[in-house]
Amino acid sequence: MQLRGYQQHTVNEIYRWFGEHDDGNVCVVLPTGSGKSVILAEICRDAVQTWDDQRILILSHVKELLEQDAERILDLWPEAPLGIYSAGLNRKELKQITVAGIQSIRKRACDIGHVDLAIVDEAHLISHKDQGGYRNLLNDLRTINPALRVIGLTATPYRLGHGLITDPPAIFNDIIEPVTLKDLISEGYLAPLRSKCMDLLLSVDGVKLRGGDFIEEALQKAVNTAENNAAIVDQTLKISKGRRSILVFCSGVAHAYALRDEFQRQGETAEAVLGETPSDERAKVLNDFKAGRVRVITNNSVLTTGFDAPDTDVLVMARPTESTVLYVQSAGRGMRPKTHCPDCLLLDFAGNVRRHWPITDLLPPRKKGERRGDAPVKLCEQCQEFVPISLRTCPACGWEFPPPPPKKFKLHNDDIMGEDGKRYLTVTGWQWRRYLTNSGKECATVTYYSGLQSVTEYVLLLHGGYPEQKALSLIATFERRCGVKINNPYDLDEVIEVLNGAQYPSIISVEKDGKYDRVTGRLWN
Repeated sequence: MQLRGYQQHTVNEIYRWFGEHDDGNVCVVLPTGSGKSVILAEICRDAVQTWDDQRILILSHVKELLEQDAERILDLWPEAPLGIYSAGLNRKELKQITVAGIQSIRKRACDIGHVDLAIVDEAHLISHKDQGGYRNLLNDLRTINPALRVIGLTATPYRLGHGLITDPPAIFNDIIEPVTLKDLISEGYLAPLRSKCMDLLLSVDGVKLRGGDFIEEALQKAVNTAENNAAIVDQTLKISKGRRSILVFCSGVAHAYALRDEFQRQGETAEAVLGETPSDERAKVLNDFKAGRVRVITNNSVLTTGFDAPDTDVLVMARPTESTVLYVQSAGRGMRPKTHCPDCLLLDFAGNVRRHWPITDLLPPRKKGERRGDAPVKLCEQCQEFVPISLRTCPACGWEFPPPPPKKFKLHNDDIMGEDGKRYLTVTGWQWRRYLTNSGKECATVTYYSGLQSVTEYVLLLHGGYPEQKALSLIATFERRCGVKINNPYDLDEVIEVLNGAQYPSIISVEKDGKYDRVTGRLWN
């Protein structure tokens, strides 16, 4: 298995952080779909092969993640000294590298013994207070080995009602973010989301909070009505024509069953997957969903982590939530690259995009008494697409917006990708060249032409570190999209010759970065 450029960069950044800090723990923020389990596997392989007495414990809260982490370690290193400790998987093995379920092992520190490195998948679940299963186990392990270090992996470094995962008295001292969601989308590793304005917005008036989120019983009572459900299903089916697979996030168990029944009543193949669903039945439903035999799955807090169906091309948010983590996890289910379309449609009946802002520019969880404003997007009157306020033309249907009125007015932030300030240019050609940078090192540049406009991108293949890793990922993207092969990406002459003869993208997206334009995405027809 070959690591992607940003994955190797992430491993390097973790080592750099530990090299600069004699003690302490670090949380690594990686977008959903970036391959956290591959990065985790490489850390294990490299650590044990470099220091043969290292003992590593990998912790998670669901068996699907445990299985995924174990599989990636063995994919990368088939001879790994790997054990799995999980009652749900009916295995209780303690080895040099142990993948364990926190519920099964939280009171087994004495059995585990000396651990040098603990890696926690979905680290936002660790309590910010000195309590709970993760904190108690790590404290016990630190009593055995005071030099224990902890790496956290998460897409959402927040605790509901608390703030950042590093806010005292949290266990983590620092956060590193080696790659962003925009990077992964622009390089083709993730698919973008598109969000639509819905005629129905579920009301949470009078629904109180408990533990920072809406009380489920009261929330279901407010939103789970025959009128609401009929409107959700009717609008979803109308907007989703031509789409393949619809995943619905519901406000509770009863709500999931009710929406499933309404989809069926309106003639759609639909099933519900819940915590109470038997494992064999769940497996059959999910397989049918991935194979296209079932078009709609409704669920309640079940298919937010550890579930991967890349061709899911419609997400329905029918659960209002104050949890930034739940919002991002739900949105992430639609961001895997698809075999049949370039994006995923997100239908937000819950108002979550407005509540939390775009997933590329999230607000931290709201603290008690805190108020948050809206970010600017506008609505296309032709197709109801949420569009960044700076665009004059809707990228979905081509509708021309009228000139803005002279007076200020307030707009809402319902654009799931948060693309305010982005421009889209139709590319009429490109030119690859050599360029000597101020540092004295050569690089490749590509200039995209759009009529009389041009934008230049610098591809720093010979500069080392993250710039080089990012450039290698970009070249790999061009190879895939253009259908060409570059034998040696460090040979600038070969890169320039091959890509000058290749098919240029049809559209690029551009954002201002200071006084310069920066290319943020490319689309080939």
